[in-house]
Amino acid sequence: MSDWLGIAGRRAVVTGAGSGIGRACAQALAAAGAEVIGVDRDLSALAGTGLAAESCDISVEADVLALAERVGPCDIVVNAAGIIRPGALSEVALADWNALIAVNLTGYLLTSRAFAIGMGGRGGGTLVHVASISGAHPQANSGAYSASKAALIMMSQQLALELGAQGIRSNTVSPGMVRTPMTEQYYAVPGVTERRGAAVPLGRVADPSDIADVVTFLASDRARYVTGADIVVDGGFTTTLMSWVPRPGYE
Repeated sequence: MSDWLGIAGRRAVVTGAGSGIGRACAQALAAAGAEVIGVDRDLSALAGTGLAAESCDISVEADVLALAERVGPCDIVVNAAGIIRPGALSEVALADWNALIAVNLTGYLLTSRAFAIGMGGRGGGTLVHVASISGAHPQANSGAYSASKAALIMMSQQLALELGAQGIRSNTVSPGMVRTPMTEQYYAVPGVTERRGAAVPLGRVADPSDIADVVTFLASDRARYVTGADIVVDGGFTTTLMSWVPRPGYE
C-alpha cells in the first residue's frame, strides 16, 4: 500500500512548474515518488523547488523538441503552463489573441506530441492538461482564454481517441476559482476573497494543491481506465448557475 498510486519511479514532465498550479502538480507528483522534471520559461522560477529543472518556451516547436531530446522518454506529462490577456473579443489585439493561443493550446499540443512518441514505444503513458471551467462557461473580457480552454478540452479528447491504441491516456482537469500568482491581483482587492468564497458551495476558493491532487490521480494507475475525460474541480461552483435564474415559489 506504500505506492497505492503506482507512480513511484516514473518520470514526469510538468510545464509551468515555476508557480501556481504547475508548481503544485510537480510537488504532488514528487511526493508520490515520481522523478519530476519541472519546466518553465523562466528557469529562475524553479530555484528552490528541489526539482530537476529545464527551461522551455512551449509555444516554440524547436524549443519543445529540444526539451524532449534532453529529457528523454517519460511516463507522465502534465501541461500546466498558461497565460491570460484581458480584452473583449470585439477589440482584443490579434497579437494578444495569437500569443495566448500559442501557449494555452498550441504549446500543449507540441509538448504532448513530442513526448507521446516515446510513450508509445514504451507501452504507454499519460497526458494531463490543465483546462478551466471557462472552457465550458465563457469568461467575458478575457480575450482568447475561454476559447483556448474549450479547444484544449476537445484536443485532449482527440488525443485520447488517436493515442489510446498505444496505451496513452489523455485527460483534462478544469479548475474553477484558484488563488495563484496569476490571479493574486484579484484577491488583493479587499473583500474579493470572501465574496468569491461565498459563491462556492464548499465555501472557499481553491488552493493549487486541490487541483494537483486530482491531476496526480489522473496520472496514476488508479485512473488507468480513464481517458478523454474532463474533470471539473471547482468546489461545486458551476452547480450554482441555475440558482441565479428567478423561480418564484421555489426559493
